[in-house]
Amino acid sequence: MKPPRPFAALLFSAVLTCGAFAQEAPPVPPPKVPVAASANPWQYNFTVDGYVVPNAQSYVNPTFTANRNWLHLEARYNSENLYTGSLWAGYNFSAGKKLVLDITPMIGGVFGRTTGIAPGCEASLTYKKVELSITNEYVFDTSHSSGSFYYSWVPLTYSPLSWLRVGLVAEHTKAFQTSLSIQRGLLVGFSHKKAEFTTYLFDPGQADPTVVLEVGFSF
Repeated sequence: MKPPRPFAALLFSAVLTCGAFAQEAPPVPPPKVPVAASANPWQYNFTVDGYVVPNAQSYVNPTFTANRNWLHLEARYNSENLYTGSLWAGYNFSAGKKLVLDITPMIGGVFGRTTGIAPGCEASLTYKKVELSITNEYVFDTSHSSGSFYYSWVPLTYSPLSWLRVGLVAEHTKAFQTSLSIQRGLLVGFSHKKAEFTTYLFDPGQADPTVVLEVGFSF
């Protein structure tokens, strides 16, 4: 039995309307894929130097640094003097491609056995496998002006292998005193993944040289 003409016309119109609606309706967007978390913009390093000083007090010198883009933050202990801490803030600069210059001018506050204000700088010049760097500061002792002093740490290294470096080092520090105003020495270092191990031998020609054992971690 055929449907009445009005009903058939109505059904045909409904089909056309649904088809037109289906063509005009916007496509359903695909489900959103969660965006992976961005890499940590901070870079951290923790280094501990153990000074084995003959005929004097041996000690450890921990240093913690945090870098984010241009910002440099640093904390030290037993660096400017024994039982003395320091907090630092600086600005990171970098220039060059083959010959790379990195420099970070800083300002620090020193507290403990020595109290004062210290402008300083960390810089390095790298060309292929050779690197010359310096960490230095001038401590203005706010308790006794006679206690003000200059400190520097200057290593020159060559890396024949990606995990090996050798070189020379010079240091002038108040943390330990010898008959020499500047201690000079040799260094050899190894790295594995994010860890570094370095041995420094200061004043090797002396009867009792000073040995510094260093371990550092980057994360």
